[in-house]
Amino acid sequence: METQAQLNYRRIAEAIDFINAHFRSQPNLDEVAESIHLSPAHFQRLFTDWAGTSPKKFLQYISVEHAKTILKTEKATLADTAIETGLSSTSRLHELFINIEGMTPAEYKNGGKGLAINYSFAESPFGSLIVASTAKGICYMAFEDDEAKAFTDLTAKFPNATFHRMLDLIQQNALFIFQHDWSRLGEIKLHLKGTDFQLKVWESLLKIPMGKLSTYGNIAEQIGSPGASRAVGTAIGSNPVAFLIPCHRVIQSSGAFGGYMWGPTRKAAIIGWEGSRTQSEI
Repeated sequence: METQAQLNYRRIAEAIDFINAHFRSQPNLDEVAESIHLSPAHFQRLFTDWAGTSPKKFLQYISVEHAKTILKTEKATLADTAIETGLSSTSRLHELFINIEGMTPAEYKNGGKGLAINYSFAESPFGSLIVASTAKGICYMAFEDDEAKAFTDLTAKFPNATFHRMLDLIQQNALFIFQHDWSRLGEIKLHLKGTDFQLKVWESLLKIPMGKLSTYGNIAEQIGSPGASRAVGTAIGSNPVAFLIPCHRVIQSSGAFGGYMWGPTRKAAIIGWEGSRTQSEI
């Protein structure tokens, strides 16, 4: 049975799909509300409660054309992009320290043999998710409404580990990132299974501040592999930890948002949600 949080996000997602399909005509509140069969007043309240900003303001953050305008100049840096979009460069979330520790060669090779993994299910502003942790940190996080499928996908990543359904402190600390009060965020540790190249790419993603965007080419340059945009894209597509490793902040050099493992609508939703929260700090 669909929870209220799932229903609210589904409605928001439908609205975002409508906005993305009609952004060139800049649809007004009545048009977007009608597309999801809600009254304008009800939709305004629902959307503002979810995004922390109005649908009109949110539209500015997810406009592909806006991104293209900013990124079409090769000389424009991502810092320039943040300034032009009015985003704060001193977000409190910039102070959040996320540390990655790679799994040992034996853990990597043996599919997590010897690892004890706790996992739990939670609600986020972007739908239901599964989060899993070892004694060293978060090893997996993914958006998925179907709990059975979510667990199957997790066990496929670590076929030889032992699993316990339990919400532990490591998971709780990570999930605080979805709360409005970021003062409760502490250091988040990640314990990841990946190649040296993948770990390098994922570490680079952590350097993209909330409310800002980067491109595959920029990431390739930052890790010292210019021209390896395609390999970077593959590594980003293998990201095992949704949201905490912000692969959603990487877009195409054209300014188009591009693909996302957990769906393009969710990617647009996250970019807009983060932008609205960063903007609120100015």
